[in-house]
Amino acid sequence: MKKRLVVLTGAGISAESGLKTFRDSDGLWEGYNVREVATPEAWDWNPVLVQQFYNERRKQVRAALPNEAHLELAKLEAHFDVHIITQNIDDLHERAGSSQIVHLHGLITLAQSDQNPALVYPITGNEIKMGELCELGSQLRPHVVWFGEAVPMIETAANICATADLFMLVGTSLAVYPAAGLIDYIPKHVPKYIIDPKIPSVERYHNLIKIEKSATIGLKVAADLLKQHV
Repeated sequence: MKKRLVVLTGAGISAESGLKTFRDSDGLWEGYNVREVATPEAWDWNPVLVQQFYNERRKQVRAALPNEAHLELAKLEAHFDVHIITQNIDDLHERAGSSQIVHLHGLITLAQSDQNPALVYPITGNEIKMGELCELGSQLRPHVVWFGEAVPMIETAANICATADLFMLVGTSLAVYPAAGLIDYIPKHVPKYIIDPKIPSVERYHNLIKIEKSATIGLKVAADLLKQHV
């Protein structure tokens, strides 16, 4: 039986593939205030702007490539039962070859009903057009969890964390809740590898191995250290 390695990834891993996040620039995401493009209120007030914004982000995601960090995580499946829980809305983990991924904040390459978020659809091309409707007759919107919305996959993610034999945190500041609280579900005795150029405040946790490097470099270091657990 392979040991279960649970990996929580954040914006830092995708940044090395050229994808920007709003935390890079004091609340601005590609020049927009996140409250204008990433809230239910923004969608109610100006759905055309929100749709255009995510259509552009989707193009960027599709043009981006998985980096060495994504590929290193996929390689770890040869030795571990790897479960990736990501805060990122891109599909770079999938394209790198990882097979067990929970997207906490949705997946930008999918669409959903703005009436029932459980109705999810593939997107042909890069765009969701205004006037494209779900089976209930309501407008399709990005399959993304906005600020102020519930995080449907958080309970699934917490259950996965509770069963971890090993844990790795990559490229996240642990600033966004409820995702940041997932580390509290990792059993105390479990080794916890923390990879980030600026390690977040994790001193209260046990069995920490800190790797203060970028995701691409840090994951190579962690992969070598993990060999002792195979």
